[in-house]
Amino acid sequence: MALDKIEPLLRRSLAERKARGTLKGVEYVVTGVLPGKDGFGPRYTLEGYGERAFLRMNSNSYLGLALHERVIAAEARAAEQFGAGPGAVRFISGTYQPHVDLERKLAAFHGREAAMLMSAAYATVVGVLPQFIDEHTLVVSDALNHNCIINAIRLARPTKKAVYAHLDMSELDHILASNTGQAKRVCVVTDGIFSMRGDHAPLAEIKAICERHEQAYKEGILTLVDDSHGVGAFGQSGRGTEEYTHARADLLIATLGKALGVNGGYVVSTGTAIDYLRETAPFYIYSNPITAAEAAAAAEALDILAGSQGRKLLDKARSLAARLRAGLEALGLETIRGEHPIVPVLVRDTAKTAALVQHLFDNDILVTGLNYPVVPKGEEEIRLQVCANHTEKDIDRVLQVLQQ
Repeated sequence: MALDKIEPLLRRSLAERKARGTLKGVEYVVTGVLPGKDGFGPRYTLEGYGERAFLRMNSNSYLGLALHERVIAAEARAAEQFGAGPGAVRFISGTYQPHVDLERKLAAFHGREAAMLMSAAYATVVGVLPQFIDEHTLVVSDALNHNCIINAIRLARPTKKAVYAHLDMSELDHILASNTGQAKRVCVVTDGIFSMRGDHAPLAEIKAICERHEQAYKEGILTLVDDSHGVGAFGQSGRGTEEYTHARADLLIATLGKALGVNGGYVVSTGTAIDYLRETAPFYIYSNPITAAEAAAAAEALDILAGSQGRKLLDKARSLAARLRAGLEALGLETIRGEHPIVPVLVRDTAKTAALVQHLFDNDILVTGLNYPVVPKGEEEIRLQVCANHTEKDIDRVLQVLQQ
């Protein structure tokens, strides 16, 4: 069989990944969720680890909405009404009322004319970005943009692409100035919140630079922001990097699977842009949507976020993240200041990072370690992620284990 000949190559590739430290390895399987007690938040049990209960400090569910009773109830009701799956892509017969309702709510939440749902934020970026790039387009990207943006640019094959050093606005300005006359259109794309560090794009500065150069390009300069880690976790009301920086992207992409606690991705923009994407984005046209039940659950989560309870959850997550940052600094550990619940511990050494991840696991704490070449040499880190269903006792436990 053909696989008999290729499998030695596959095993070699896996071995090389392991040697580089990029092998993901065996996935932990969550077998149960235990409710919080005695002043601690929820704990998780894992397959193969008996009754050990783990504190999860590597979850994107920043507001704890994945476990919220209203969100769970909304999904259950919609599953009873509409079934377990859509049964078709959107343009055939896969559009259900909860999809339309959620798109309207998302558009209103972000102050846009229209929104479009997709199966995941990754699929949204890879499906949307190439539709605004042609053979006359220059694409400009931040050096620390997410893998989905990198692959979307590769797929699009623009006439030219340029990468500026992380958050280096002077280099962005130079790129736009030096490429005048070499492209008709420019697309500047960036993460809102950078997932490995928790810092944010200076969107107001990016917009100002783009506006300064826009007249030099016949078809203008578009800005696209993937704020999957920002929406629901950043900004006074959880509207993400746009709210925090008082600026707006031409196309905003985000997820339903992080702070909103459900599944799926979406893009918001003008009505014309969304109409165009419904006709051209292959990940929308040829893929089933999220289920009607997921859409109903996400709509309920969005209602919670937009209300008074959402403000309380945001305030709690910010307070706990501040407590963690202050505790890390008191221990002499390096972190990055900010208001986002991603709190990195900069270890700056691959072996030490791996050892510290294991130490935390041995003490029933789940974290994510980021080593070279996932991050540059000298930038190795542990990414801690705070959620609103954590407690002060949880944060103090993490600090206690790190102190050891």
